[in-house]
Amino acid sequence: MKKRIIKTMRLITWPRIILGLTLSRMILGLPIILALKSGYNDIFILLILIGGLTDFFDGYFARKYNHQSVLGAKLDPLADKILIIGPMIWLFHQNLVPLWAIWILISRELLITSWRANKTSGGPASIQGKYKTTLQFISIILLLWPKDWGNNHTIYILNKIGYISFWICLFLAISSAIKYIFNQKEHRQN
Repeated sequence: MKKRIIKTMRLITWPRIILGLTLSRMILGLPIILALKSGYNDIFILLILIGGLTDFFDGYFARKYNHQSVLGAKLDPLADKILIIGPMIWLFHQNLVPLWAIWILISRELLITSWRANKTSGGPASIQGKYKTTLQFISIILLLWPKDWGNNHTIYILNKIGYISFWICLFLAISSAIKYIFNQKEHRQN
């Protein structure tokens, strides 16, 4: 019995926990889309919050225990995109934001993710990119807030905050993409 516990303990390591948190975000993408399609915005909120927490904790544990890996650095932004692109498209589907804005956000995500994938370390996220991601989560949650989670006035206010957050997120997405592009040009010239 003691040997079995010791073997199990060897299997549970920080690198595996961190990678598991990243992979869990990839897995959450499909249930999130299914929850939205079925009208279960309350389940969607729960799942997207879990995804946001796994995003925070995988980075936190990787830094705290010094277990950053090339694989993790490459999978982390991909996991974020899998988690967030479906709900962004759903915002357009629900006529909450224009298609061109979603197109810009998704294009930016693909551009930066492909640039970061070419780096051996995965490429660190900029502070603007981190703020953009946070505002993306906030705007999506508030714009898709369940209609039975408050009175009409409260939901109206939450939706407005989500709408404003979305446009700030779009501005940060564009400005951080421009910054990445100019940094790429500088690195190539050196």
